[in-house]
Amino acid sequence: MTAALPFALPLAKLDQLVARHAEIEAALAREAEGEEIARLGRELSDLTPVVEQVQALRTAERDLEGARELAAEAGGDAEMKALAETEVDRLEEEISALALKVRLALLPRDAMDERGVILEVRAGTGGDEAALFAGDLFRMYARYAADRGWSVEVLSENEGTMGGYKEIIAAVHGKGAYAKLKFESGVHRVQRVPATEAGGRIHTSAATVAVLPEAEDVDVDINEADLRIDVYRAQGAGGQHVNKTESAVRITHIPTGTVVAVQDERSQHRNKARAMSLLRARLLDEERQKKEAGRAADRKGQVGSGDRSERIRTYNFPQGRVTDHRINLTLYKLDEVIAGIALDEIIDALATEHQAALLAAEGA
Repeated sequence: MTAALPFALPLAKLDQLVARHAEIEAALAREAEGEEIARLGRELSDLTPVVEQVQALRTAERDLEGARELAAEAGGDAEMKALAETEVDRLEEEISALALKVRLALLPRDAMDERGVILEVRAGTGGDEAALFAGDLFRMYARYAADRGWSVEVLSENEGTMGGYKEIIAAVHGKGAYAKLKFESGVHRVQRVPATEAGGRIHTSAATVAVLPEAEDVDVDINEADLRIDVYRAQGAGGQHVNKTESAVRITHIPTGTVVAVQDERSQHRNKARAMSLLRARLLDEERQKKEAGRAADRKGQVGSGDRSERIRTYNFPQGRVTDHRINLTLYKLDEVIAGIALDEIIDALATEHQAALLAAEGA
């Protein structure tokens, strides 16, 4: 008899996963062909986390049986019985925690979670202050990425007149970046006294963040005939070179009307490659949004709805607080959040809430 759980685990499915894991390990030991090795390796990588949790759960269940037997056999040895009962209590708690981890590992995964992202930050209402805030947000994400060993490649930027950015688009390359950053899409609002405000009045400004999973060639079928590619002279900083070379690239996907433009590199070839990467991500995101539109009513109010018109977070500088409105979480550590240090506390809370919503939907 194992510990009573508040939910049932699909034991037959767990047996199948463990058996499949062992089968793949045996196949890899036989040195399959090159492509087969890669395919099996990916499947093994996906299975290993849940199988490890299942094995830990079953070990704890065996230990619990032993502890219960010891408690029953203790007889008049009060000290031995007390020790065994303490171990029973500990193992029952451990089994409940492990069972929840197994259940979470079995939840449907977003196929894009392990990918990098295209991060787009745009100034909203608030003029120069909004552009400065957009710059703050971009640096927050850049520091957060650097702390995780991810690389950030700026694809396009349009600086504000007083600093910051009217718009900045970057690729964040790193495994699992989308899983972490996908909840950041939406309107971010800031309340603070601008440096240019002589009267010390608090202004409210906003910036919009969009997080798109990086697209691979196989994700989006792009017909060259559907593209209009324009080259032109880059605008802004860059010295004499800016005025002499038509290195900036604008690509229009005619069927959807999607337009992307990149001018940061002096090489037209590099700018075209970056623009194509951005176009693929935009088209993939549009396709994902269409597929999810039918579930919009069910997803309304849930974390990670992806609605970029939704106000999701407020950064209040006078009070030193950050509030995420989706989960009513407030942290009084604004400086650490803006520095990218405490951002994980918000992201982890959002991910936990998202998992809870998935579990509730699964139970329903």
